[in-house]
Amino acid sequence: MTRKYFGTDGIRGKVGVAPITPDFVMRLGYAAGIVLTKSRTAKGASSRPVVLIGKDTRISGYMLEAALEAGFSAAGVDTMLAGPMPTPAVAYLTRALRLSAGVVISASHNPYDDNGIKFFSASGNKLPDATELEIEAALDKPMTCVVSEKLGRAKRLDDARGRYIEFCKSTFPNELDLRGTKIVVDCAHGAAYHIAPDVFHELGAEVIAIGNKPSGFNINDKVGATAPEALVEAVKANKADIGIALDGDADRLIVVDASGRIFNGDELLYIMVKDRMSVQPIAGAVGTLMTNMALEVAFKKMGIGFVRANVGDRYVLEALQEHGWLLGGEGSGHMLCLDKHTTGDGIISALQILSALKRSGKTLVELTADIAMFPQTLINVKVAPGFDWKKNAGLLAEKEQVESELGDEGRVLIRASGTEPLIRVMVEAKNGETADTMARRIAARLNT
Repeated sequence: MTRKYFGTDGIRGKVGVAPITPDFVMRLGYAAGIVLTKSRTAKGASSRPVVLIGKDTRISGYMLEAALEAGFSAAGVDTMLAGPMPTPAVAYLTRALRLSAGVVISASHNPYDDNGIKFFSASGNKLPDATELEIEAALDKPMTCVVSEKLGRAKRLDDARGRYIEFCKSTFPNELDLRGTKIVVDCAHGAAYHIAPDVFHELGAEVIAIGNKPSGFNINDKVGATAPEALVEAVKANKADIGIALDGDADRLIVVDASGRIFNGDELLYIMVKDRMSVQPIAGAVGTLMTNMALEVAFKKMGIGFVRANVGDRYVLEALQEHGWLLGGEGSGHMLCLDKHTTGDGIISALQILSALKRSGKTLVELTADIAMFPQTLINVKVAPGFDWKKNAGLLAEKEQVESELGDEGRVLIRASGTEPLIRVMVEAKNGETADTMARRIAARLNT
């Protein structure tokens, strides 16, 4: 069945434009409540479902939280309101409190005037496709309301912040601490503004927080993982040892060293895998179609399996579960450590990087010295809507020729944009000039 509302990471869009409107979100809460109640009844549960609702710092979060709460109440579902809380915190608290589901109101790294809704199951995982499709089917039915005595209640979860801080700290090795380390933490004026600085401080670090004054309108605005220039500047100005940038809902991580060099998700995944290998053998790791080929080559030399999932942390998670592996990530900074958490978590990922630094006694540059990232050239080519590049014989022939010339020292990736009429042509090669030349050769075929 084709999805009507849900994308790869919940439902997202411009506030005030369908589907991110209060009436739709109320119906979404009602539909989700009906599906949850039906599922619990089928399993023989007698108590009513309880759902945790968290949000980031966007001004629209107040409106959408109220709409969701109303929808769940109309379906006879109780809600617990956590207030501003990172996406991975909602996943953890849902599981820890044995709740029926968790809901996050966030548009992650998008601007403040976007927002979205994503769900977690009782186990702290993103909802399976089948459940999302059930909710979509329920959305197409009229919204009603249970009788008054069965309406859901709402209450605040006052200790959500403290619970999650302690959980994050528990993922850092007991025998290590962060004393003597000066860290700049960029919270992107987002959901971790009142959490991330305290986690690192309580482990002993000297913390300088930036991006920690949300106004409702400044989330991700020239700060955070998608705009690391602010972090680079702050690290240098404060002579810090390391900088950590999260995005608006704190599930993404970018790290900066004392010199201001930025380390992306590919390099961070390599550091985590290498550190874990120093403690115990691991079978493999998962990247995406966009993961730099240098990791594939390095892991092969280390005797570690490596597979590529489609772009999106949801697909990285699915591949990890399929292979029974623990570590995966995207170049954008979505990192997964399944022995620490059920979902991507920027704070917990940062703690794994910090533990690698402490355990090895090395710098980030030293930990990545034995891996040389392949230069990448990415060209976006505008095409007519509905254009199918796989039927372009000239393009396919050029792609095959380039792949033959690259051999084992590069790769080609062609994919259609999911949001615009664009074809993305990416070539990796050991030599940057080669990558650029070959990407242009392939892209030229799209214009002929």
